[in-house]
Amino acid sequence: MAEAGPGPLAGLASVPEVRVTDAADLDAKLRAATTPFVIRGLAADWPLVEAGLTSADTARAYLLCHHRDRPFTVSVSQPGIDGRLFYDDAMAMNFRTFDAKLPEIFARMASFAGHADTPTVYLASIDVHQFFDGLHAANHIDLGAREALASIWMGTRTRIAAHNDVPDNLAVVAVGHRRFTLFPREQFRNLYLGPVDNTPAGRAVSMVDFHAPNLARHPRFVEAIRHGQVVDMAPGDALYIPALWWHHVEGLDDFNVLVNYWWRETPRWLGQPQEALNHALMAIRDLPADQKAHWRDMFDYYVFNNDDDVTAHIPEGGRGVLDPMTPELAGRLRAYLLRALSR
Repeated sequence: MAEAGPGPLAGLASVPEVRVTDAADLDAKLRAATTPFVIRGLAADWPLVEAGLTSADTARAYLLCHHRDRPFTVSVSQPGIDGRLFYDDAMAMNFRTFDAKLPEIFARMASFAGHADTPTVYLASIDVHQFFDGLHAANHIDLGAREALASIWMGTRTRIAAHNDVPDNLAVVAVGHRRFTLFPREQFRNLYLGPVDNTPAGRAVSMVDFHAPNLARHPRFVEAIRHGQVVDMAPGDALYIPALWWHHVEGLDDFNVLVNYWWRETPRWLGQPQEALNHALMAIRDLPADQKAHWRDMFDYYVFNNDDDVTAHIPEGGRGVLDPMTPELAGRLRAYLLRALSR
C-alpha cells in the first residue's frame, strides 16, 4: 500500500474512529452524526473481503462467480496520468468510456499488475443489484429502514478529484486500500471547483492536484487544508461521509474494490438542488445587479426563510405550490417546469 507522502497535505487531521456493537448502534450513530467517522473492520466478515485478503485474483474470481453476463461500463485512460481520472489540457476528459464484459475487463486489470505507468481502468458506481446475483446478500451492511442504493467501484490505482454527493454515504473498502481526504461543505470556495456541466462523473470537482498542489494558482487551498481530514482504510473498514461533504478518493493498490451505500433522508420525489442551481445560472446570474438583488430577496422569502408570513394572507386551499410539498404537488410543479423549459 502507498504511504502518505510529504507536502502540504501530510499534516491533515485524522478522521475520528468509532466502534459499533450492532445494526441498531450503527443506525443511532448515523442519525446523530454531522461529521465523518470511520468504523474499522465493520465488513471484515464479508466473503469478498476475505477473498481479497487472499489475492486480487481470488477477489476477481469471486466477483465473476456472481456477475451477470451483460456489458459493464468501464473508463480507460492512456498511460502516464498516475491514476488521476481528470481533465486534459483542453478540458476534455483524459479517459474514454467503453462497454465490455467483466471477464475481459478483469483480464486487462490483471495484466497491468506489478507494472509501472500502465493505463488506468475503472468501473464506477455499478449498481450491485442490477449487475450481480447474490453479491449483495452475501456482502452488505444492515442499514435498517434506509432505502439505500448499493454501488460497487472496481479499478486499478486511481485518484478521483475531490467532489461531493447529495446523499449521505457509507463507503466500505472491500479489496485493496483507499485514502479519503475530506473537507466540510463550506470549503467549496477554497477547493477551486471546475465546471458544473462538464464533469468527470456528474459532480463539479476540485481543480487542485492533491499530489502536487499549485499554491500559487490555488492559494486558498491552504485554508481548505486547515479544515481537512484524512483516513487510510484497509479491507473491511467503513467510512461515513455526510451529505455534501467534499471527498478526494485514492485507490492505492493494483486492484481495489469499494462498496458504497447512498441514501437521502428527504423523499425521493423532491427535486434535485443541483438542477435548481443550473437553472439559476441560466435565468438569474447574468441579470443586472439590481435585478439579481431582487431575486436573492425572493429566494430568501420563498425558499430559505419560508416562514408563515409567506402564506398567512392566502386562503387555505388556494396556496398552490406554496403549500407543504407532497408527491402530487411535486408532480404538478415538475410538469409545469417541463412545459416552461420546452418553450
